[in-house]
Amino acid sequence: MKKQTHKYKIPVLLSGKVFLLVVCMLLVSMVSKSQQSTLVAIGNSSDVPNDLALSELKSILMGEKQRWKNGDRILIALMKTNTPLGKTTSSKIYDMTGDELNKFWLALVFQGKAQAPKFFSSTEELKNFVAQNRGAIGILDKPITDSEIKFIRIDGQQSF
Repeated sequence: MKKQTHKYKIPVLLSGKVFLLVVCMLLVSMVSKSQQSTLVAIGNSSDVPNDLALSELKSILMGEKQRWKNGDRILIALMKTNTPLGKTTSSKIYDMTGDELNKFWLALVFQGKAQAPKFFSSTEELKNFVAQNRGAIGILDKPITDSEIKFIRIDGQQSF
């Protein structure tokens, strides 16, 4: 039995396998990107609200809203912008690159308009900061169990 070939002399069987491999790689890439772009908001268990609208969360994280309703200062905790979670946060919440986000905060702080977020290298450090500081709010990529922090529902959802 003679193998069929395209006009470029590629065996049909091989081109089918290559096509299937490319499709599988694209699907894996899409799934990992969708998993990576899921974010959760956490807050100090003492005084951070249980629910926020996404627009309110963005207002907080942009430095526009700086105090909770009880008067406590909002402390923002983010991953460093060179980490995968920091890059996802920069693009999904701020619609900026990591470098643009750093410049954005530098400008706000320099102008005296806001207090800079605390940036962390690990999610464990970020979680600990939020747990130990009244008014702290942070962004993670997955829920974690800890009695000193709470998950903030955004538009009624645990993740966004």
